[in-house]
Amino acid sequence: MPDFRQQFLRFAVEQRVLRFGEFTTKAGRVSPYFFNAGLFSDGMSLKQLGEFYAKAILTSKIQFDVLFGPAYKGIPLASTTAIALAAAGHNVAWSFNRKEAKNHGEGGQLVGAPLTGRVLIIDDVISAGTSVRESIDIIHQHGATPAGVVIALDRMERGTGTLSAVQEVVQTCGIPVFAIATLDDLLTYLQTGTDVKQYLAAILNYRLIYGTETS
Repeated sequence: MPDFRQQFLRFAVEQRVLRFGEFTTKAGRVSPYFFNAGLFSDGMSLKQLGEFYAKAILTSKIQFDVLFGPAYKGIPLASTTAIALAAAGHNVAWSFNRKEAKNHGEGGQLVGAPLTGRVLIIDDVISAGTSVRESIDIIHQHGATPAGVVIALDRMERGTGTLSAVQEVVQTCGIPVFAIATLDDLLTYLQTGTDVKQYLAAILNYRLIYGTETS
């Protein structure tokens, strides 16, 4: 396991982005943990987050031409990832979409680089896959090809059927999904982190009920 995965989880806990307790998900499930990337809300934490995304991308070895951040959460994620990749010697183009097309000035739906070639989508999590599918539609509309998706955390949790939300995207959209960290990585972190071990049993039990074996 690349060490950056454990470093990322430690970082997320320290920033109180990854929390433990009782949280009701959109699906109505009571989860013993909750991850909200929107809480990376200052310059230094956003910089570090971009570095983790860049490490996940470089580790995956996925080939792409443009980063795309779906509005709204994906906008800072794509921008900080592009900066981190540039600092690592990989200068890539990036863009994002507007929720509503602009009809004055430069106009259009996109801001930043044109969507050409292979486009890598940057998002925080995949819940129902709606954001990913909307991004794929936008990419296709501009004559480009979706290369894959990179997210912060894969909960490895079933959707409405037997597959996880990530598995559903891979199966229905035909593109790979990479995560900085997964539930497997979180369980390893809980087993080795003395300050958070008390949450391990609850998350293991939650996984027995709602989890999938693979991401």
